[in-house]
Amino acid sequence: MLEENLVVHQLPSPIINPENQVFWQAAQKDRLVLKVCNSCKEVHYYPRAICPHCGSNDTVWINSEGVGEIYSFTVMRRGVEVPFAMAYVCLKEDISLLTHLYGCDFDAIYIGQKVQVVFQETQDGQKTHLFKLLV
Repeated sequence: MLEENLVVHQLPSPIINPENQVFWQAAQKDRLVLKVCNSCKEVHYYPRAICPHCGSNDTVWINSEGVGEIYSFTVMRRGVEVPFAMAYVCLKEDISLLTHLYGCDFDAIYIGQKVQVVFQETQDGQKTHLFKLLV
């Protein structure tokens, strides 16, 4: 059953601070960026100045391909005005993130399905990332 879940409601706006400002500036340009640590070489998300793996502050921004696959997902249909789906997506950069799934048939979602990043404006106009299913 195809549901019109093009995220009719506006998503809440993020809280932007000096640690994640570059991340949100990139989102405004439809780019997904991640942090990588120069000390331990681990990629991390959510962006922060200090590496959560080794504690180093020697981190840099990298561009993500924005392609991954669904690790786990849930569909919310009851108790919400607009049904929506969320998923843990494992990106090619070997990290996972929790995200909304965009414009898809909720009954067609499956674990291991390929996804691609897309961007949508939040309540204040700041863009954020979501993912669409690849077929």
